[in-house]
Amino acid sequence: MKINFESEKPIFIQVAEVIEDAILSGTFEEETQIPSTTEFSVSYKINPATALKGINILVDKGLVYKKRGVGMFVCKGACDKLRLERKQAFYENFIKSVITEAKRLKISTEEIKSMIERGYENEQN
Repeated sequence: MKINFESEKPIFIQVAEVIEDAILSGTFEEETQIPSTTEFSVSYKINPATALKGINILVDKGLVYKKRGVGMFVCKGACDKLRLERKQAFYENFIKSVITEAKRLKISTEEIKSMIERGYENEQN
């Protein structure tokens, strides 16, 4: 988990994405506690308010919740919710543009499938 201070992306957004990635990978399992804002601020050398702002994004999305006096926890179903959200973003951000370019180049659906399969095979080796 790393924060890029040179990125144009705000640090609080990066904090939220780091936690999301950890939920997706199973590092932070559902119904388990995530690090506190203080722990995040110390680990990443950021302002606690910045860490809190990132965590609050996840609260607003229904991915984490607060147990008063105890800390922040991953919601039940958060992983599935995140996976669905990321799949939709993947479609919107990547697949649509691939399809548009494929149509311009007159690449058939079968050719696209073949290219994807070839890509998967090459990545496995």
